[in-house]
Amino acid sequence: MLDRFDLDAYFRRIGYGGPARPDLETLSAIHARHVAAIPFENLDPLTGRPVVLDIAAVQAKLIQRRRGGYCFEQNTLLKAALETIGFRVTGLGGRVVWMSAPGAPLGPRGHMLLMVDLPNGQFLADVGFGAHLLDAPLRFAIDLEQSTPSATYQIQREGDLLALAVRQNDAWRRAYVFNLEPQLAADYSVASWFYSTHPEILFTHLLIMERLTGDARFNLLNTQLTERWRDGRVVERALSSADELAEVLDKVFDIEPPVTANDLFAKVSGSAVGGAPQP
Repeated sequence: MLDRFDLDAYFRRIGYGGPARPDLETLSAIHARHVAAIPFENLDPLTGRPVVLDIAAVQAKLIQRRRGGYCFEQNTLLKAALETIGFRVTGLGGRVVWMSAPGAPLGPRGHMLLMVDLPNGQFLADVGFGAHLLDAPLRFAIDLEQSTPSATYQIQREGDLLALAVRQNDAWRRAYVFNLEPQLAADYSVASWFYSTHPEILFTHLLIMERLTGDARFNLLNTQLTERWRDGRVVERALSSADELAEVLDKVFDIEPPVTANDLFAKVSGSAVGGAPQP
């Protein structure tokens, strides 16, 4: 059992060969490498498999196998890596509002994010928001516009809550709202069980995948693949066969699914698409 965190194996998995110091340079490099190497994916909830959040299970799945995971797994892995290096990390909880109408009631606290304390301030780190992956940590500063290689972000205040927003088409689009109340492992376990088993949650009936590299952002929603390249190109195509799906999982996302591509294609090729991925 991998009950201890294997930092060397994690570094090999994400292709990181730099220093392991608790500073912003290391945090930024690891954050970018993580989202490029370990895709967001919900194959276990979609295929009825349990999602286990203890560090042994997360390492076995996301490091030892060609698999990704959703926010609870991704940020549990990053938190363990950062703490092993010597960072001070607090797990927080968010409520996804990515596709919510203005003024709509908030949903459950179903997203995991991290606050990292550094000598030069606090930084929000999040490698698991599958609707719009973040490629760099953000300084915890209200209303400060912060550009990463892939997008421009802002942490906004909304009454007693905070919101992470991304600039799209000259407007701010909120990703999720959160506060600074630390979350326990038990909080994440309950939320993960709900989001991986409830029949009305998108994770149990839609295939949702995202990978963010230095060149492009790749999104797969059921059989619709979208590639957003850094040079401004947007390429979209519909996958028409299990063979095409298998090739995309292998070549684009570097994923070996827990079921055959034929079974997976049969499950998602006729599913209606709507709503928003969360966490």
